[in-house]
Amino acid sequence: MANKGPSYGLSREVQSKIEKKYDPDLEERLTEWIVAQCGSGAGRPEPGRVGFQTWLKDGCVLSELINSLCSQNKPIKKIQTSSMAFKQMEQISQFLHAAERYGVSKTDMFQTVDLWEGKDLAAVQRTLMALGSLAVTKDDGNYRGDPNWFHKKAQENRRDFSEEQLKEGQSVIGLQMGTNKGASQAGMTGYGRPRQIINN
Repeated sequence: MANKGPSYGLSREVQSKIEKKYDPDLEERLTEWIVAQCGSGAGRPEPGRVGFQTWLKDGCVLSELINSLCSQNKPIKKIQTSSMAFKQMEQISQFLHAAERYGVSKTDMFQTVDLWEGKDLAAVQRTLMALGSLAVTKDDGNYRGDPNWFHKKAQENRRDFSEEQLKEGQSVIGLQMGTNKGASQAGMTGYGRPRQIINN
């Protein structure tokens, strides 16, 4: 892939808006989690968006991350370091497929070029946040790090009601339907002054 030159006009405005969404504090938290999850062998990036991109760009750290979240069946069997662009992009693509199988929704996923070309590193952060939240929510013993780094996702809270409770509920009028208690218009008179009819 050829490197693109600088963008101008509307393209530059759009790119700068995308770049403003990148959160350096979130980068620090995600780095701490990835190092805690994968071990010190993952290394650490240089501070800043370029360092973060370079660290994750070949897809190896991301592949180690998703493998560390799965105990028995590792989703990515072969993690290989390569300097060739298409191999790095293939490794990122394998991570994305594995993350989707893990449970990250398609709307939270970044695209390979977002990371490899550095087009939208905020999207990469969103994907990693969604993955971390899912790992904390699953609570299967594979998550390492501070659970307060991520929000737990909402889980199903199923309730079973007896027939008697269901029948009781049918006789209650919900407040959405309105109520017959409280204020009424009894005793109200018309607004304004009554019409004056005068005979001469």
